[in-house]
Amino acid sequence: MKKNLVLFFLLISSSLFAQSDIAFKTTSHDFGKIKQHVPATFVFSFTNTSSKPVVVEVATAECGCTTPEYSKAPIMKGKSSDIKVTYNAESPGEFSKKVTVKFANILPPIELTIKGVVEEVK
Repeated sequence: MKKNLVLFFLLISSSLFAQSDIAFKTTSHDFGKIKQHVPATFVFSFTNTSSKPVVVEVATAECGCTTPEYSKAPIMKGKSSDIKVTYNAESPGEFSKKVTVKFANILPPIELTIKGVVEEVK
């Protein structure tokens, strides 16, 4: 029983340390009011704080109205990179969208959030 408990805590602590391998400046952005039919873009910056290179495995948006762009090249220790998220502001009203970013060999994925209000063009 003690061995199982020790293994459990080791797994939990390794997950916590893995999360600290990537440091985002922010994981959410509020555009405020934006114009309809004008795409809005925000760049999420992050730094590799681990001791080894990291790679963005995939970044997926929860809908087709949001597009993430990222480098597929390894980010070396101490270096920074970006994930550019563009929202297609076609529909008027409030929005809140998530982009899930999965780094190779790092758990859990990180969620980025954009939100705002699309003002109808008259």
